[in-house]
Amino acid sequence: MWAVLLPGTMLLGAGSSQWVIWIGVVVMLANLAVTACLIGGVWHRAGAATLASASAFALMFFAGPAMYEVYMKTVGDPVPAVVTEVTDENNRRGADWFCTVEEIGGAHEVHEVSQQENCFGQAEVGDSVEIRKDPLGLLDPRLPDSPDQQNTTEITVAITAGLVLLTAATTFYAGQRRRDS
Repeated sequence: MWAVLLPGTMLLGAGSSQWVIWIGVVVMLANLAVTACLIGGVWHRAGAATLASASAFALMFFAGPAMYEVYMKTVGDPVPAVVTEVTDENNRRGADWFCTVEEIGGAHEVHEVSQQENCFGQAEVGDSVEIRKDPLGLLDPRLPDSPDQQNTTEITVAITAGLVLLTAATTFYAGQRRRDS
């Protein structure tokens, strides 16, 4: 049960962090604490707790972007738009890109997308792009991948799947070999 519940809750937190970041962070950190306490503290499997916690921690960084990219590429509504502004708010952390896009047809809605929505300075002012909009309206639109971003979604999904399997397998192994007090 725990081998399904812990990675599943981690994926739920990663998905919700794309919508409201603090909810996802709270869910994922609570899940990480439960993973460490259950496997290491209750089941007395320190090595398995370390491996499961490390893989669950890494999962926090890959699962959210993977879920967002797959969701937007599969069910996102394609909308033609034009890039009206590209800014690089270079600060002490490095580049921080923002792209402003305006829909061509319909309501001419204007969207500001960040690096989270795939703005990495690959688009220039005046470029025609096809953004993907969330049909539910919960997530910000996503810019298309540039030619140098080939297979990045597939790689992110593969890493996420590997981390989910590692976390589940480690939890399952620790649960089979637990030493309850």
